[in-house]
Amino acid sequence: MKAWRFYNFGDLRLDDVPVPELKPRHVLVEPLVVQPSVTEAQLARGVRTLAYEKIKRRLETEAPVQLFGHEFCARIVEVGPGVTRFRAGDRIAARAKLPCGECPLCLTERSYLCRRGPIIGFQLPGCFAELALLPEIALVKVHDAISDSEAACLQSLSDSVASVETAQIGIGDSVVVFGQGSMGLECLQIARISGAGLLISVDVRPEACAMSRALGADHALNARECDPVAVIRDLTGGNGADVVFECAGGSPKQGLAGHQTLNQAIDAVRSGGKIIGVSWFGQPLELDIDTLRERSLRYLFPDISTQAHLEHTVHLVATGRVQLKETITHILDGLDKVPEAFEITANKGKYQAINPAQVVIRK
Repeated sequence: MKAWRFYNFGDLRLDDVPVPELKPRHVLVEPLVVQPSVTEAQLARGVRTLAYEKIKRRLETEAPVQLFGHEFCARIVEVGPGVTRFRAGDRIAARAKLPCGECPLCLTERSYLCRRGPIIGFQLPGCFAELALLPEIALVKVHDAISDSEAACLQSLSDSVASVETAQIGIGDSVVVFGQGSMGLECLQIARISGAGLLISVDVRPEACAMSRALGADHALNARECDPVAVIRDLTGGNGADVVFECAGGSPKQGLAGHQTLNQAIDAVRSGGKIIGVSWFGQPLELDIDTLRERSLRYLFPDISTQAHLEHTVHLVATGRVQLKETITHILDGLDKVPEAFEITANKGKYQAINPAQVVIRK
């Protein structure tokens, strides 16, 4: 079969590789639509972010190696021994982070807290290939009302669901979301149906601000045209927001905000409020901890997304409570277009993309 393999950062090639051998409690699938995550697009170019050192080590010791491709929709071709929840022909999506099955958490029925297991596309081959082998424990069946392209966004959406759950939004809470890429827009929509009152979004791109308004923001602030912290304070009676999601930070080389939006989030939240750190920065940051302490701020990080989160995303999209179709701006045709998808996703501002670029592998 054909599969994309990395020989080094920035060096990926479409190679002939053996078809994966079917294993117990696994399924063989044909990917239908796959998209690189923003993190994957950065790692592909050697930009420091989540898992950089682990990927660097794999490239140094194992290259060429199949990497990335954990955001996808696929159709099951064959099920292995012990698979009970799926059959050939089912469309599926997957969560990326899996429990190890061996640690004390897993052995005491708390596997949803495990961080030791493999990640699809990082330790396990992902779906930038004609066929892929996936563990049943990772999968969820895609509802007929959800398109292949929408289904490829479900993994990201499940992380956004976990982020909003971590925030524990109260009825009528004022909520700000810095960054209106795919996860920012997802957090915005999920916050809206989770009891948020005033909803404010912040971005620097007109197309992202327009999308945010269309998907439910009461105010979509363009940070190039105003001081967002001052406007947020004005809109909240001088107090600041109850909850702030920071979804814009990361490498400026990829058009992200560095740590500027984290500082703005700290200034924009009310005393005693909560900041939810969704972004990955790829390097240590200096924070004024005394300010956080003096103002009793909670700087929280999302829980890992679980099977329950993924199943809930299927319900949210199938019932129309969360809109994904509008955010999918770039769809490419054919497995050979994977490098182009990485290029667009790594430079979304340049290409006016909202969601990562998608590749249709099979129709």
